[in-house]
Amino acid sequence: RPQRYLSTMGCAGSTLRSGASFEDSRLAAVEDSRFHEVGHHAQFDEGGRFKQLPPANDDAKLLVADHPSLGVIRLDYDYPPALGDVDHPGSFYYDVFYRVVPGLTFELCQSGELPDDVKQRFIDAITWLDEQGVAGITGDCGFFMYFQALARSVTSKPVFMSSLCQLPAVVCAYAADEQIALFTANGESLKPMRELIKKECGVDPDDTRFVIVGCEDVPGFEAVANGDRVDVDSVVPHLVRLAEDTVAKHAGTAKPIRAILFECTELPPYSDAVRAATRLPVFDSITCCNSMLASLMDNPRFGVNNWHLSWDGAHTTHRFGDNVPPHLKGKLVNREHPENVARWNANLAERSSFSSAQQESIGRGSREL
Repeated sequence: RPQRYLSTMGCAGSTLRSGASFEDSRLAAVEDSRFHEVGHHAQFDEGGRFKQLPPANDDAKLLVADHPSLGVIRLDYDYPPALGDVDHPGSFYYDVFYRVVPGLTFELCQSGELPDDVKQRFIDAITWLDEQGVAGITGDCGFFMYFQALARSVTSKPVFMSSLCQLPAVVCAYAADEQIALFTANGESLKPMRELIKKECGVDPDDTRFVIVGCEDVPGFEAVANGDRVDVDSVVPHLVRLAEDTVAKHAGTAKPIRAILFECTELPPYSDAVRAATRLPVFDSITCCNSMLASLMDNPRFGVNNWHLSWDGAHTTHRFGDNVPPHLKGKLVNREHPENVARWNANLAERSSFSSAQQESIGRGSREL
């Protein structure tokens, strides 16, 4: 696992000193740390944040918890994920552990029914993620909502298999005559899930306060259904236009749209653009994961600090099929996408080239000495 570090953003008992600048007070907070004697050696990155410092000793490590990480159940299906997609680890500011369920294809997930062998693999995958110490578990497809209850029965960790898990909180935030737009890859896809959503979320997607918006006709978004790389830059203006038109259609009526929720896990790459264009809150699978994990993270601005290790910023590497037991790899229906294979090989070559150059530099330095 990646090396982890103690959080040094603040510590218990430190307060903002009267007349002192914010930076001085932050430095004082680090100086007060029980685990570090930083003093004038404290260093900051370009954003003014404290650089991570290692625990002073092994005893210090025992006093703190791991930094929260996310577990993701993956379909037996691979594609080139865009930044913002759940399957792209760079979408998160914490570590992510992935586990593919062999045989659990998109079509099977969409059906909501699992044969016994695939069901057991799903259970084993949840158990494996739990054993990695993840703080919460999600899925890389909105249809995993069908298996929310099954996943909960296997672990005591919070389970949020779909961005729809946020719906109760979003609904509570607005009046009954204010509408929420639910964007999905296909406008018809939520209909079979109506009873499930009512049971799990306590809301009825057919309620008049919800506006279901399908993205199946958005130019370029058909790549999602084809399993190809989505050209995010080309899709952005079309997705934004769809959001603007949807909001405008209800503007000035007795039931204006006040919030947007993206159900599809491949929609978050467009969330910021839609927020900027509509000035409305946009909830998606990333905000769902972030809010859940934030509930298990230290807030360095107040209270007890340094109670969990901070993350070193290096995501655990993952390829399609990694972490699947050897005896189950033959059960994988799909294979790694060629574009992902090419990218992995290119990264390996780059690292190998860098390592060779580094070794040559070291050797040249030794010869000079």
